[in-house]
Amino acid sequence: MAGVTNAPFRTLCREQGGGLYVSEMITTRALVERNAKTMAMIRFEPGERPRSIQLYGVDPDIVGRAVKIIAEEGLADHVDLNFGCPVPKVTRRGGGSALPYKRDLLRRILRAAVANAGTLPVTMKMRKGIDDDHLTYLDAGRIAVQEGVSAVALHGRTAVQHYGGTADWDAIARLKDAVPEIPVLGNGDIWSADDAIRMTERTGCDGVVVGRGCLGRPWLFGDLDNAFEGRPERARPTLGEVAATMARHARLLVECFGSETHGVLDFRKHVGWYLKGFTVGAQLRRELATAGSLAELGEHLARLPADQPWPGEAADGPRGKSTARERVHLPDGWLDDPYDTPAVPESAELDTSGG
Repeated sequence: MAGVTNAPFRTLCREQGGGLYVSEMITTRALVERNAKTMAMIRFEPGERPRSIQLYGVDPDIVGRAVKIIAEEGLADHVDLNFGCPVPKVTRRGGGSALPYKRDLLRRILRAAVANAGTLPVTMKMRKGIDDDHLTYLDAGRIAVQEGVSAVALHGRTAVQHYGGTADWDAIARLKDAVPEIPVLGNGDIWSADDAIRMTERTGCDGVVVGRGCLGRPWLFGDLDNAFEGRPERARPTLGEVAATMARHARLLVECFGSETHGVLDFRKHVGWYLKGFTVGAQLRRELATAGSLAELGEHLARLPADQPWPGEAADGPRGKSTARERVHLPDGWLDDPYDTPAVPESAELDTSGG
């Protein structure tokens, strides 16, 4: 969710429903070094509570120092450690979804984070493992319990699956059985509030984590509130209502970045997600996705048929890239021994945030 879950998008989501809205992925090295871009990325809106920072790190010492900064300077109310990212620039350094394979390294990172968090809860998210021959989630969950992690979230895919195929909800159930001491959150293939209910009923998980399912759909969180409270109401915005949300999203990005050009360019990637399932001509879609100013974007949005109803199932389902990978990029020899304690791979700690 790098480049998506910034303060403007979190604002839109929080207005729809309750929940914990986590920042983009922040690298621990960049935080420790006070990288200007990273410090801007951990900005929260006034009144945004709880404030949650998602950290990526590979070096236990650097992770501990980053968490200490967050705790001592009051930068957030919660720290979430990312061991689920499958992108090559992360896994080839031993980070993200590659890291839990090294059990001792995982333990050292969790221990350093919890020891430096003070009263802040530390949680972690992960995948099932690197591939079906190198599953790690049950060991990682037990290590998390032993090291004082407050909750674990499991995406029911391996790293090599990336976002392809179908999430394995049964793995979430197995993890819940394996670590009854702490809450287990389920992630993967939650495209609607009804999916979330099915996941909790099937797996017994204590809550859900929504990723790609909310792309272009901040109102999903209102649906989740209703679903978990047993209410049947679901958001079914017309295209005109979606267009109004698109315009506001772009304005919030401009205000956040302090640059109309930057904000509008950043918004472009959201256009296809917002319009999924609606009948909109290819030319108008292109014009919306290439607008260079708020005025130009507004002109194109005004051309959308405002009374077009919510497209129903056509708007549900996978969003974003959903293909599997042929292999996971890993440091040399990474799979040789799951229990050794390797030296932190050279350049493992990324110096810029964002995934």
